[in-house]
Amino acid sequence: MSASLEPRRPFFLDCDTGIDDALALGYLLASDTVDLVGIGTVSGNVSAERGARNTLDLLELSGRADIPVAIGNAEPQRGTFDGGALHVHGANGIGDVLLPESATPVVDETAAELLVRMAREYAGELHLVAIGPLTNIAEALRLEPQLTTLVKTVTIMGGAAMAPGNITPVAEANIGNDADAAAEVLAADWFVTLVPLDVTISHRFEESDQRALVESEQTVPVALGQMLDFYFDFYVGTYGERASALHDPLAAAIAVGDIALKSAPVVSVLVDDTDGPGRGQTICDLRGYLVGFPEQPGAHCRVVLSLEQDFAPTLLAALLTL
Repeated sequence: MSASLEPRRPFFLDCDTGIDDALALGYLLASDTVDLVGIGTVSGNVSAERGARNTLDLLELSGRADIPVAIGNAEPQRGTFDGGALHVHGANGIGDVLLPESATPVVDETAAELLVRMAREYAGELHLVAIGPLTNIAEALRLEPQLTTLVKTVTIMGGAAMAPGNITPVAEANIGNDADAAAEVLAADWFVTLVPLDVTISHRFEESDQRALVESEQTVPVALGQMLDFYFDFYVGTYGERASALHDPLAAAIAVGDIALKSAPVVSVLVDDTDGPGRGQTICDLRGYLVGFPEQPGAHCRVVLSLEQDFAPTLLAALLTL
């Protein structure tokens, strides 16, 4: 990205590092307005431990081994981790691409503890970006009840407002994989920007974008482009052709403030945490859509439904600077 006179802002990333998490991490590292002060991992696309390994290796490849990484919860609040989405992200979570292994260890804290420490250190300034199941965030809220006032912004990739889910007819993976944690996080007294499937599935990388990364001859873009090969194969079942959705990097870009939002109403959002067929559904009150979404008293969730521009060129340009 071009040089900026803006001061860098502290960001904390909570992730389950699969392929689109890797793109999101790359986007944040490329931003000249972001100071990534900590990363927590959670079981989702892969186990929290595997996600930490992928994250450390990506940071090493990017020359940013200084960023602390903490392993978070291995299991959701109820039930057990199901092994991840290896059919989507590959056996190692990053498209079976083998990265040089970082010698940097994880920090001696849980992801929730690291988040709380960073929130206290950067009180009122920290931007939280959560692109995996919300287990760690819910735990952090219990560790520090003042977290809702310590954190400046919260951006979550998750849910489906009007679109179908991707792990059940109504549930998106990040919400559905720990619906109890998601219900707790979205009910907390803070303002949340929710980036659901409605918008993320509408923005995608094409084969030309992947080629641009692989042919860049720069180490990090090449690795990301190689990862996309596996991801593209999976998405043939969604798009009918080789491409990939841009779920997590889009949430990262919205958190940074790089993307103009077209439709993003502030509405009441509840998460179904029952054990019925609706478990994991984000129930968004969109009944005012015909009259411009009038104010809903008490609502504190901005649900991003559409953008003013195509996101793929912005993402590609950022990743090519790595």
